[in-house]
Amino acid sequence: MPAVRVATFNVENLFARFKFNSDVDPQVAVKDGWDVNKTYFTIFDEASKKVTGKLIRSLKADVIALQEVENLDTVRRFRGEYLGGPSKFPYSILVDGNDPRLIDVAVLSRHPIVRVRSNQHLRSGNSYLFSRDCLEVELDIGGSPLHLLVNHFKSMLDKKDPKNGRRNTRARRELQSKTVKEIVKARFGSQAGKNPFIVLGDLNDYLETDDAGSTGIDEIVTWNQVENVVERRPAGDRWTHYFREKAAPLKESYQQLDYLLVSKSLAAKTDTVPEIAR
Repeated sequence: MPAVRVATFNVENLFARFKFNSDVDPQVAVKDGWDVNKTYFTIFDEASKKVTGKLIRSLKADVIALQEVENLDTVRRFRGEYLGGPSKFPYSILVDGNDPRLIDVAVLSRHPIVRVRSNQHLRSGNSYLFSRDCLEVELDIGGSPLHLLVNHFKSMLDKKDPKNGRRNTRARRELQSKTVKEIVKARFGSQAGKNPFIVLGDLNDYLETDDAGSTGIDEIVTWNQVENVVERRPAGDRWTHYFREKAAPLKESYQQLDYLLVSKSLAAKTDTVPEIAR
């Protein structure tokens, strides 16, 4: 497989929605329908998205998995406004998932997307198993396949009991972690690590046990068929999220919540140390 640079990034509430211009009477619009030419389409919080776009461009990634994107139109508009347009990332995909806030996972790629499979339909009891989706994307990297499984697991936030958020939400992440592992095994068999795949995204938990509870993601992160390549970095420089002092569920803390879990065979092809852009 030719060299390829892969990244994951949570763009945090990348919304873009139709709004009526100030000279349009909403009551008339509702009654008579509306003309798209009398609306505008804008990225919410444009200033922060400029910063996000600048950071993503600095990654110089060939493929990037995104979390917290509203829809495909939004990611394409973000690409056009902040990432250099379709010439930089000709291929894009997003499948609507399960989050009531309408935040989904997406992929932008310089390489062709040849196959996509969503797992947002999977159920656990009376609810959807995945908070957003486990989106499977197969890429053609110079004639060789690369399989991505893009995730955004259940948050550790519990508004009703913030001090115990990690404990209270652990079971859902544990189930999601186990299911992603089973999806990979169903595709590639028990020795899945011999195949070129990456499980990546915001898994919303860390491996250490502390006063906030134990992890819910070790089933996939410590699986012997993948390598958590961020562990190639020094121990004190693996964090991807800063918890502010007194913020639930932790005191001031630096933790790894975002992951690139590279299949063993693929990881063995390079000793590259991953970069973390904060």
